[in-house]
Order: sequence, then C-alpha cells, then structure tokens
Amino acid sequence: MDNIAKVLILSLIEGITEFLPVSSTGHLIIGTAALDFAIAGTVFEIFIQVGAVVAVIFYYRKTLLKQAEQAAHPATRRFWLLILLAAVPAAGLGFLFGEPMQALLFSPVVVAISLIVGGIAFLLVEQLSPFHKVRHGKTARMTDITLAQALTVGLVQVLALIPGMSRSGSSIIGGMLAGMNRQTATEFSFFLAIPVLGGATVYKLMISLDALRPDELMLLLLGAALSGLFAWFAIDWLLTFISGSSFVVFGYYRIAAGLVILALAASGLIL
Repeated sequence: MDNIAKVLILSLIEGITEFLPVSSTGHLIIGTAALDFAIAGTVFEIFIQVGAVVAVIFYYRKTLLKQAEQAAHPATRRFWLLILLAAVPAAGLGFLFGEPMQALLFSPVVVAISLIVGGIAFLLVEQLSPFHKVRHGKTARMTDITLAQALTVGLVQVLALIPGMSRSGSSIIGGMLAGMNRQTATEFSFFLAIPVLGGATVYKLMISLDALRPDELMLLLLGAALSGLFAWFAIDWLLTFISGSSFVVFGYYRIAAGLVILALAASGLIL
C-alpha cells in the first residue's frame, strides 16, 4: 500500500506536469528523491510517460483518425514530416548522450537552476517589448507551420535534455520564437510529444525490461494509467488557460519552485 500511495503521487506529478511548461522530469526527480522511491533506476519515471502519450492521442483522436483516413493527402504527410523533423534533434542527441547526461545532470540542483532559467525565459518573452511580435505570432494554424519553424522548435527542444528545462516549455518557446502564436505552439508541442515521448519510452523499456520484477511491472502499469488520466485533464486545462492568458504565471512558478529546491538542497533535505 505504501508503494501504491507513492505511485499515485508520482503519477499525479507526471500527469499534471508533462504538458505544462514546468518540467515533468524535474518534478519527478524531486518527487522520487523526497519519497525515496525507485524501480529499476529511472524506469518508472520513463514508463509512466506512456500514459501521457496515450492521453494526447486520445485527446486528439478525432484529428488523428481523420489524418489516418487521409494519410495519402499532401497536407497530412507534410504535417507529420514537420513533426518528425522537429523530433529528430532531441531524439538523436538523447540516443547518443542520454545516459551520460542522466548520470551527470540528474540532480535537484541542476533541476532548480534549469527551472529558474526557463522561468526567466518565459518572463522575458511574455513581458519585454522587443518580444511583442513573438507574443503575437502570425502562424495561427498548425497547417501553416513552415519547415524553418518546425526545425527551430526541434533545435530549441534539445534544451529539454537538461532536467528541469521542460520538453513542452522548450518546444513552446521555440514555436513562439519561430512565429507561432501561443495556441499553435502549444498544440504543436502536444503532437510532438507522440514520437518523442513514445520513442523514449520504447527505447528505455527495451534496455530495462529484463530488470523488472512482476510486482514492479504492475506498479508501472498503474502509474501509466493514472498519469494518462491526469495528463488528459492537464492538456484540456492548458488549452483553455492560454486562450485568454499568457505563460507569465508559469515563469513565476518555475522561478519560485527553483528557489525552493535550492533551499531544500542547501539544507540537506533533498539530495
């Protein structure tokens, strides 16, 4: 029961933070450290992301089904070509350097610094006058996204390999800097999660599944189901929120969370 309670808490953290620009990996690092919970290293943290992938697929199921029916249509093929293009930089570097980066950078202090840096970036983009055109990007439909915009998103998303930077946050900022409006940048980030998170999950399981015990696998499945449920609500909430608000609140949250984590690390409460 103790492990089930921990799975519930961590699944809630993953589900809520995966699509919000606040870094699910960063929050999970802090959460697992605080709860003293680990299954086969970081497999749990990776596996429950499959729930988030399922959530975004289910949320956009009508769009995806329509695209499947029109798979031969040039617009559909072009859209997924852009998604794959944006996924390549982070996926490639993650495959080549993911393990050493995990060993070197996965710590509360790195998470805290990354949260603060990302928070400052959101505040700069949303509040400084030189970024007025960025805040009001002209690209308002995903069908209008250009090759250069998709590549920009992909390159900026590489920053998400640093824990605490946030995959969704990096891709959203990249989209806005490339000329997308908030809504388009956010939805593009959601679709981009399908190959990026899905691929990372499959790869991690392929190299770690043999180390799992049957009881651990049950906890993983429970965590994935719960995180998917929470992620669906997070997706719906974020799209509603940004229809009338900016990302400023997330900038302030990231900075505040980073400062709290630094204080906890300095006091020795988290390691």
